[in-house]
Amino acid sequence: MSQKKKYMNTKEIKTLGDLKKAGYQSKSIKDELRDNLIEKIKSKTTVFEGVHGYENTVIPELERAILSRHNINFLGLRGQAKTRLARLMLNLLDEYIPVVDGSEINDDPLQPISRYSIELIKEKGDKTPISWLHRSERFAEKLATPDVTVADIIGDVDPIKAANLKLSYADDRVIHYGMIPRANRCIFVINELPDLQARIQVALFNILQEGDIQIRGFKLRLPLDIQFIFTANPEDYTNRGSIVTPLKDRIGSQILTHYPTDIETAKIITQQEAKSDARQKDSIHVPELAKDLLEQIVFEARESDFIDEKSGVSARLSITAYENLLSTAELRSLKAGDTTTTVRLSDFLGIIPAITGKVELVYEGEQEGAAQVAYNLIGEAVKSLFPEFFPKIEKLKKQEDESPYDDIVSWFFNNSEGFELLDDLRDKEYKALLDAVSPLDDLLGEFQPKLSKQESYFVKEFVLWALVEYKQLNKYRFTEGLQFKDPYGSFISGI
Repeated sequence: MSQKKKYMNTKEIKTLGDLKKAGYQSKSIKDELRDNLIEKIKSKTTVFEGVHGYENTVIPELERAILSRHNINFLGLRGQAKTRLARLMLNLLDEYIPVVDGSEINDDPLQPISRYSIELIKEKGDKTPISWLHRSERFAEKLATPDVTVADIIGDVDPIKAANLKLSYADDRVIHYGMIPRANRCIFVINELPDLQARIQVALFNILQEGDIQIRGFKLRLPLDIQFIFTANPEDYTNRGSIVTPLKDRIGSQILTHYPTDIETAKIITQQEAKSDARQKDSIHVPELAKDLLEQIVFEARESDFIDEKSGVSARLSITAYENLLSTAELRSLKAGDTTTTVRLSDFLGIIPAITGKVELVYEGEQEGAAQVAYNLIGEAVKSLFPEFFPKIEKLKKQEDESPYDDIVSWFFNNSEGFELLDDLRDKEYKALLDAVSPLDDLLGEFQPKLSKQESYFVKEFVLWALVEYKQLNKYRFTEGLQFKDPYGSFISGI
């Protein structure tokens, strides 16, 4: 129950006297988070809605940290929902809290800490006006960049205020509070903490431990009530900076985040986060295998020798790649004049720009070229997923051993001119071409008998790509599309 509803009976509470009569009791933000978490756990309410894959790892550690009233540091690679977790903690705050009206630092009417509020309450007593602060306004966030100053986050002397109020610089009323004091009774997030200069990190020591701040010689005893959350990337510790040891010592819990460990979880995240036009949803069918393949590409990228493992491969890659995939199919169908279409495996070439912009290549990857690395990842993903749906293709086998793929390879041997899938084919033409490779129907009938007709064409193309990866067929990319050939037939015709 929110503080506002809890302490309002028949009239709105607008003064300190009304608040006292309602029986309001002050509570620190850490106790607020703790109490509301306990209530949600007891009622079996999902606390961190929309976060997947952390149910047995990160979320229990975060819940323990909240119950322990700790400041928290999320340590993990980019795209691991660190900031999202911090923002979702807003749901554990009371819906409203009372503050002294006009206070710059959200003073608690029963426990004011600023000179302004103390003097106002001394002057007006129970008639002191109060206002209600919604939890959505109790979140402050700062990205740590090299240009951040102590004045930005702690505060500084304001000469204009001193001149307007005709105060000397010895009067603490000339102070302009920075972001942290203004986030009193709020959640305050500092993203990419290692990027914060060491001298700025030092300025946080007393705030985290003793609760006092120092501004230009003023030693103010301000017991700020803040839930601090920091985020950091392990790469930063070596490439750009580090968290100074005394500051680490003052952060109660360090929680390690991670990427999804399975394709199903990754698919849920991608479908949840991807932004697609309603018209795309209505006109474009995406086979389940296509969704699996897209996530497998990201898994392959995280294991690739050409991509910097320390930099990480963000979950944003699969999200933007999925958006690109839909747009590729949409553009193709618009140009062909089709009103509806199904994603094709050749449409995956349209996600290459989403991959190249989100991976950091090592030296060997730079030599290979970003576009080629991305193209190869698609092939590797096909190769990794293929054995889950069809018998494994043996590279070397005895001449007398039969393979389920012999008829397909023979079909391409007998059609030595090659088999072309152009990018701009209409759906009807595309399906007719794949249907012409009759051994594909036999293969799908034997090993994927429950496959729908709509999904079957993607799977047929998937089989052709897999045969290329296992060196049973050759594939050539040219301006207008893809060509598949039997490798030996190509060799013979070349002679």
